[in-house]
Amino acid sequence: MTSQPLIDDCFLHDKDRLRHHEALAILKERLSPVAGTEMVALADAHGRILAQNIIAPRDVPLADNSAVDGYAFRFKDHEPAGGFFPLEQRIAAGHPSDTELAPWAAARIFTGAIMPPGADTVAMQEDCERHDQDGKDFVIIPQGLKKGANCRKAGEDLAKGTALLEPGHRLRPQDTAAIASIGFNQVSVFKRLRVAVLSTGDEIRRPGTELKHGEVYDSNHFLLRGLLEQVDVEIEDLGVLNDTHDRIVATLKDAASRSDMLLTTGGASRGEEDHILSALDELGQRHMWQLAIKPGRPMMFGQIENCVFLGLPGNPVAAMVCFLLYARPVLSLLGGGPFPEPRRFQVPADFEVPKKKPDRREFYRGTLATDENGRTIVRKFDRDGSGLITGLREADGLIEIPEEATAVQRGSLVDFIPFP
Repeated sequence: MTSQPLIDDCFLHDKDRLRHHEALAILKERLSPVAGTEMVALADAHGRILAQNIIAPRDVPLADNSAVDGYAFRFKDHEPAGGFFPLEQRIAAGHPSDTELAPWAAARIFTGAIMPPGADTVAMQEDCERHDQDGKDFVIIPQGLKKGANCRKAGEDLAKGTALLEPGHRLRPQDTAAIASIGFNQVSVFKRLRVAVLSTGDEIRRPGTELKHGEVYDSNHFLLRGLLEQVDVEIEDLGVLNDTHDRIVATLKDAASRSDMLLTTGGASRGEEDHILSALDELGQRHMWQLAIKPGRPMMFGQIENCVFLGLPGNPVAAMVCFLLYARPVLSLLGGGPFPEPRRFQVPADFEVPKKKPDRREFYRGTLATDENGRTIVRKFDRDGSGLITGLREADGLIEIPEEATAVQRGSLVDFIPFP
């Protein structure tokens, strides 16, 4: 599969600020998968996005087999009061028997072993009694068993021709297990996206250096790096750039030539020292800027040639909120997956907001708790500052308040989006 170019016409919106759903619609409309494909060993496929259909070429399991250690027999030979069966075979997993089980006979069988021809039911060994009579082994099989008990039928898990997985699915451990069960040792997946990460600001310094008055450490880089590692991409660290227009332009142009996405933090407003916006306009096209959300209003989306550009706000809370809401689904789509919507759960609010600005969607940091009645409730972090990493660290997810709301009453149902 070859990569697809981005739409490169400049987007201009007639509103000062886009609503959340409008921003999502623009991202979905203007983006398509850009990643190529490659074959990888199944052992290396966990977390990768599948690029092929997976069809079962055979039944799983291939043949009827025992689910327990016990005794296999013909159910029709079993009396309601129990049965006394001579033992004529011993069958272990990996050593199937071709000898048909005689009427009124049983076979000692172990978990995973193929059922002998003629047998259809297995009694668990702990429910049975073994006897030796005249040098021959017998087993007493108790009453109460149903036909087919403890027997796994051929194709019970997967029938031949079953479609297991489709392209765009991110492979989980249970998915690779299912692929292994049908005998595949390699799969076609989308190549990892190349994402370049850049921090901007004269005041930004990397940890390990001594701060001067007015400087702060670059926490955003480590926040975004951790979030990017969760979606399995190749990360290039462009470091921290001073607020110099020419240097920012040169760095973005160079990185865009070898990246699928450029992810920046800071410099997204129109201040005299905010050069990311002007650099994007000079080098490429801007499709989106200024959102009617809090936090995260100045987020940008555009492109430089065929490299997607996302400019996140400089405040850590806003940067993480925008990454989760917009960058993460964009990365999934570019990498061959779907554009996932976050899962929302309605939970009673254990807080109140007396007044909220209308026409703006707000995201509070929330922590789940249990009230005196055993109900799950959500509590709002008590401070709203976009620079407070403590709120992100203590929260379980985001509380989403829609544009039309003008207040939040205690006990009312609110949408909660868990961080995972």
